[in-house]
Order: sequence, then C-alpha cells, then structure tokens
Amino acid sequence: MASGDTLITFTPHSNEPPATNYATLDTRNGHMVLDFDDTTAESAIFSGVLPRNYSGGGITATVIWLATTAVAGNVKWTAQFDRHQSGVDDVDSDSFATAGMAAGTAPATSGASQYTAIAFTDGAAIDSVAIGESFRVKVSRNAADVEDDMVGDAEILAVELRET
Repeated sequence: MASGDTLITFTPHSNEPPATNYATLDTRNGHMVLDFDDTTAESAIFSGVLPRNYSGGGITATVIWLATTAVAGNVKWTAQFDRHQSGVDDVDSDSFATAGMAAGTAPATSGASQYTAIAFTDGAAIDSVAIGESFRVKVSRNAADVEDDMVGDAEILAVELRET
C-alpha cells in the first residue's frame, strides 16, 4: 500500500459509544453526524481490522467535521488506538494507547467541512496493532483544552485512517 492510501473509513453509523460522555447522533440536511459538546469531553469509538495491505508506514487519522453554528474558533481533537491481539488482549477492559492530538479551525461558513489530521507513527503510538488484527480507535473532543475555544457542538461526518 502506498503512503496516503485509505486504510479504512468510519461514519457515524459505525460508532460504538462508550458508557459515558459519548457523542450523540444527529442529522444535518439528511447527513448523519456525531455531535461533540463544547463543555464536556465526549468520545466516539470505532472498530475495525487493520488491512493486510498496510505496509507499516504509520497512520494518519483525519477527522472530517463541521461546526453546528460557529464560524470561528478551534476544536481540539484526540484519537487513540486499542489493539485486540489474539490470545492476549482482554476486550472486557480498555487498553487505549496514548492519545494523539490536533487542533482544527472552524470554517468561516457554518456547514462547511473541515479536515483535521492526527498523525501516528507505527508501533506504540497505534498500540502496536498488527496487520489483520482487530482494533478500536477512540476519537474525542478535548473541550477542556485551552486550544479548544469554539463555542457550540462540533459534528463529525467521518473519520478516515490512511497510511502515512
């Protein structure tokens, strides 16, 4: 697989919400979105299998999002991986790796999409997920971070994982 090729794409329908502080489903002009509050750190969790054509070059998670009403300010996104290694990792407990982070600026038009990329190196940054293994990726809005100053909900349209 070449650098920049898509590995997997997640949509709001794919969300497996955590027990608490989860992003909520909503629609915008018929598009399913996940709403992330501006005062509480909320998360969405997506499951997948690392494709066999992944060549180990690292992964970039791109959060494709909109602002519910804002036309200014920044949103601080985090993402973290949770490996399900055969015969080792217990899915009854979370083991998410350290979160990667990136801030994205709200578009000047409410309803316009913004793409915020979070880069991860291969190995510990992606919880050492191996080719063909099941994993989860948790995407959160870090509303308490000083860089997150956008007022109102941020809405995820999709999350793309691509090889870097």
